[in-house]
Amino acid sequence: MKSVLKYFAFSLLLIIIDQCIKLWVHNNMLPGYSGQINVVGDFIKLHYVLNRGMAFGLEIPLANGKVFLTGFRLIAMVMIGIYLNYLYQKKFHEGLLWCVAAILGGAIGNLIDSIFYGVALGNAPFDAPSPWFHGQVIDMFFFDIYEGVLPTWIPFLGGTWYSTPIFNFADACIFCGVVTILIFQYRFFKEPETEQLDENIIADTIEEKTEIETDITENKAEIDVNTVENIDNQSNINQHDKEN
Repeated sequence: MKSVLKYFAFSLLLIIIDQCIKLWVHNNMLPGYSGQINVVGDFIKLHYVLNRGMAFGLEIPLANGKVFLTGFRLIAMVMIGIYLNYLYQKKFHEGLLWCVAAILGGAIGNLIDSIFYGVALGNAPFDAPSPWFHGQVIDMFFFDIYEGVLPTWIPFLGGTWYSTPIFNFADACIFCGVVTILIFQYRFFKEPETEQLDENIIADTIEEKTEIETDITENKAEIDVNTVENIDNQSNINQHDKEN
């Protein structure tokens, strides 16, 4: 499929996976520790929690922070989609396009929660002015690296309770896409220039080859004409000698 649609199809696939996981968690798990499921020992767990803020449980400390965040997600989704199409049209590195598609899928996945879950699942906060655009995002993946009170010697956070952030599949898509771009940024953003340079070199080479072949053809034709003229002249000389 040589089309930008394959990248949008990949985003759609990630959205479907994300929503299926969230709905399964909502319908089959109890929120909090009572419904927690240990997947790999006490390290990797499924922990159903509602997140009214951003990725990894972060929140915007504003009265209308949720509406602002939802609006930002909506604008970001549109801009990322436009940017993905731009990258495809400019023939950027394919790896960059897959990463941007993953980010787009993650952004839309969480946007769906924010817009519709308050109505569809009834999980909007009790103090929300409207269930629309106030849905809480469902998080479930919990890597229990550390949970407890941080040592007092840690600046700013010392003495406060800390738990490893709980995230969802959409968060993971965004995180992996961004990190991959950061790691391979030189390759992703330099490759189009190299490809364009190679295309220019190939075009110049073909043009030079065509010019050389044209010159050879013209020279050959000129040589053939001269040869014919020489043969005619020689024939005329021989005929003249015979007559004499």
